[in-house]
Amino acid sequence: MKEEEILQILLDWNFWEKKQDAGIERASYETLISPFLSSNQAIVISGVRRSGKSTIMLQLAKKLIDSGTNPKNILIINFEDYRFYGHSLKLLQEIYEIYLKKISLDKKIIFLDEIHKIEGWEKFVRTLLDKKEAKIIVSGSNSKLISKEYASLLTGRHVNLSILPLNFKEFLDFKGLKFESELQIISKKIEIQKLLEEYLEFGAFPEVILSDEITRKKILADYFDSIITKDVAERHKIKEKGKLVSLARFYVSNISGKISFNKLKEPLNMPLRTIERFSYYLEEAFLIFFLKRFSFKLKEQEKSKRKVYSVDLGLSNTIGFSFKEEYGKIIENAVFLEFIKRNINSLNFEIYYWQDLQEKEVDFVIKDGKKIKQLIQVCYELNQLNREREITSLIKASEELKCDELLVINSNYEAIEKIKGKNIKFIPLWKWMLLE
Repeated sequence: MKEEEILQILLDWNFWEKKQDAGIERASYETLISPFLSSNQAIVISGVRRSGKSTIMLQLAKKLIDSGTNPKNILIINFEDYRFYGHSLKLLQEIYEIYLKKISLDKKIIFLDEIHKIEGWEKFVRTLLDKKEAKIIVSGSNSKLISKEYASLLTGRHVNLSILPLNFKEFLDFKGLKFESELQIISKKIEIQKLLEEYLEFGAFPEVILSDEITRKKILADYFDSIITKDVAERHKIKEKGKLVSLARFYVSNISGKISFNKLKEPLNMPLRTIERFSYYLEEAFLIFFLKRFSFKLKEQEKSKRKVYSVDLGLSNTIGFSFKEEYGKIIENAVFLEFIKRNINSLNFEIYYWQDLQEKEVDFVIKDGKKIKQLIQVCYELNQLNREREITSLIKASEELKCDELLVINSNYEAIEKIKGKNIKFIPLWKWMLLE
């Protein structure tokens, strides 16, 4: 590429000559990342496509500038920009050399967005870190951005952080609804419940939230196609894209359900090894999550069926099924995502489901380190029939796992009841999302 072409692209993304729109602040991620900026480690940010990684990088850059950093000491390169072509380590080096020649002063801070497009990028990062030439923040749409092949090159020189679409509190922030106390939350109950319905139907991708209802479905369909095409098929050089799409559609259409790879062979007409490989790729790209059954024996965990959840409810409602037809599954997926979003960068957090030999089931087992911290049932519509079933399973799991913190998340019932010697807390979904 010509020097002038590269400079024009960089000018469009950087703060050198103009202000950049850094979007709506997501303070929790800034708080999480900022302490690492003073270390000699690369910060590696991964997350599903369009979850806000680029915006958060811009916000970090703006924060640095606001606190006194010269804008010319900050370099932002976004490899998603279509004007960059011939993605290679040579291109990255050319961009950096042009920056050094035309812009750079000293104490450089470099943001490399969607860096997985550059094969060998880790060598570039390692060299700059070894020379103590720059602080580096990289991002990519892949959970294995630091893969086994080159993790050794950055051993002790990087910290991994993950970003997902908005949690419910952030969603309300984007809608202009902010709270300073529990009383304010309770006073806005009706408005919050209405917005919760929107959250459950259209999901939590920032661009989708800020768009009108007419275009949301199209944006979500485009996201699904981009994740499948760019983050899975192209990355792994998959020729059988039709089979990959079929498997992805199956998963986002069967959220909160238990699946067995072996039992998908016939209905999807795919070999077991292909299903296993494609499933791993889809999870790696953050499209889906698999939840294991809790067992004290690792072999039992691995052999048992897994539950599948979508990274975004809007994707499932657009690609998979009608929103109102699968409401119970959507609620369960929403609770799972809330846990993941709150704890994705926690080292001790683990989440499972529980099931005994009589097929009594508890939706979520929360483990913190070696301790079972909480057992949770999600049952949106509590009635006489399902109430007994859900509570019986919860008490059985409580006895087996030696955990007495029991919770039932539902539509509108709130109480603490003592049942068979166990205190069980009932809480409405909207309130749990904001106050628990």
